[in-house]
Amino acid sequence: MQKYLLVMLFAGVHLVAHGQVIHGTVLDSQNGNAVGFAALYFNGTFVGTTSNEKGDFHMDISKYPSRPLTISAVGYYSSTLDNFSGDDPVVIYLDPKIYEIEEVQVSAGSLSRQRKAHLALFRYEFLGTTSNARACEILNEEDIAFYYGSDEDTLKAFASNPILIHNGALGYQITYYLDKFEYLNRSKTVHIRGDILFKDDLTTPQRYSERKRRLTYLGSRMHLLRSLWAAHLEGSGFKLSSSPGTYLGYSDVVTEGDSLIKYMKSTENLYVYYYLSASQILFLKEEVHFEKDGFFDPNGIIWSGVMAKKRLGDWLPYEYTPGD
Repeated sequence: MQKYLLVMLFAGVHLVAHGQVIHGTVLDSQNGNAVGFAALYFNGTFVGTTSNEKGDFHMDISKYPSRPLTISAVGYYSSTLDNFSGDDPVVIYLDPKIYEIEEVQVSAGSLSRQRKAHLALFRYEFLGTTSNARACEILNEEDIAFYYGSDEDTLKAFASNPILIHNGALGYQITYYLDKFEYLNRSKTVHIRGDILFKDDLTTPQRYSERKRRLTYLGSRMHLLRSLWAAHLEGSGFKLSSSPGTYLGYSDVVTEGDSLIKYMKSTENLYVYYYLSASQILFLKEEVHFEKDGFFDPNGIIWSGVMAKKRLGDWLPYEYTPGD
């Protein structure tokens, strides 16, 4: 059975920012209290800041003017901010996380065995199975809790704090704000929703991480979308097809937008070939926006094939360029 990747690691919509610096306050949507030390960042990048103890913040957004801004805090679901003006203060409301988990009486030994198995499955689905994924370490696994839904088929995971990951292969420290993890046993599919912030890890030898980053980039979703933006598919080793033997060019799948965004379009699913590897893009929308650095709207696409196997352990920040 072909396994599909129903993963939204980077959720969000197109952002229109009219100013270069935004300021405002982060509040609890239930009681209106300030949410101190909330993280505000551009998903999948190094760029972010935090609110102060009163929930107030200022942030320069000039580097990513077309990108949704993500807001995350411990104990809250992440939110995205779009279509705002830097001239006026913004008020951001976060929804508290409320978990309704039925208590199940099990022995301590059984609980220990179950948790060990659940953690192994979580690592497999969340980080992936590549050599990069195997070099990843989740630093705060004690903050992750598991339980089965009422259907006894869906394993759910919750994190009381952001998940901290050390990627020893690519040389990154990753902070991941998990909003949803559901694994369906019968169909063997996983639904993951959350947001990610990168930092360089100075403990990984630079020459080693540079080589691993480049190998990871080649043939990746980021590589594909950057090549598509530049109308340089074949020169980068990619071929696109809507049916076997029928190859498509730039104008067949891209609609021009503006200097910041373009749109992928297809009435059929697209087959992606990178030398000997094959993947597939299933469209959930008529048009899916993407940007020059490889950012795309994850709500409009499902990936399958080789590209679907690349999980968090193979993600690169949008600042990455080959050779850096």
